[in-house]
Amino acid sequence: MEYDAIIGVGAATLTTLSNWPQLKKCWQTGKAEDLSLRAFVILAVGVALWLVYGALKSDWIIMAANAVSLALLCGILFFKIRGTTKRSAEDGAVS
Repeated sequence: MEYDAIIGVGAATLTTLSNWPQLKKCWQTGKAEDLSLRAFVILAVGVALWLVYGALKSDWIIMAANAVSLALLCGILFFKIRGTTKRSAEDGAVS
């Protein structure tokens, strides 16, 4: 493996794994109240674009890292959207 590929794999691994602790916390607590929905949606769109870019360049490192990152971000977004929907339903029931 060439040095640029080693650097790419290292960077991809670290940036992808950076999402894991947040998803793990959401999974354990079932909540994502403190997270910004807007920020995570923007990040997910950016990661999806990186995935497309990797596909256009036929770069498996970029594609793999961003596919995993997007899956982790979708998990976080699931908890965030579910929490927002629950709060809206509860607020409507109280009125």
